[in-house]
Amino acid sequence: MHIIYQSLDLFFMVFHSSLVVFNLFGWIWKKTRLANLITLGLTGASWTLLGIFYGPGYCPLTDWHFRILGHLGKTNLPNSYMRYLVQRLFHADFPATLVDRATLIAFLIALLLSLFFNLRKRFIRIMCI
Repeated sequence: MHIIYQSLDLFFMVFHSSLVVFNLFGWIWKKTRLANLITLGLTGASWTLLGIFYGPGYCPLTDWHFRILGHLGKTNLPNSYMRYLVQRLFHADFPATLVDRATLIAFLIALLLSLFFNLRKRFIRIMCI
């Protein structure tokens, strides 16, 4: 059973981290802009709407990954996936508020850029009418 949990840990590291990178930079390429806006919307909805029931910033991927890590004996996990990722990949322990603020700022910048690039042609058409 241990090998299954290790495999799931690897899956979540790759999948969740890839989703974070896609959320931040998926607006750059024309072909991925709509998908990027959708994943940003789902992320924001998770943090806010699911956050009403599970706490602000709730992410089911983080919840599932942390449960798997619990089965692997990992304890004292941080409250956010980004802080966990920084600790695991870079062996750095930044204050939670710093990581949370940086995460939120990066998310909002990516969301604004994604909205801009996804909606600019529609906005220009409306302005020209």
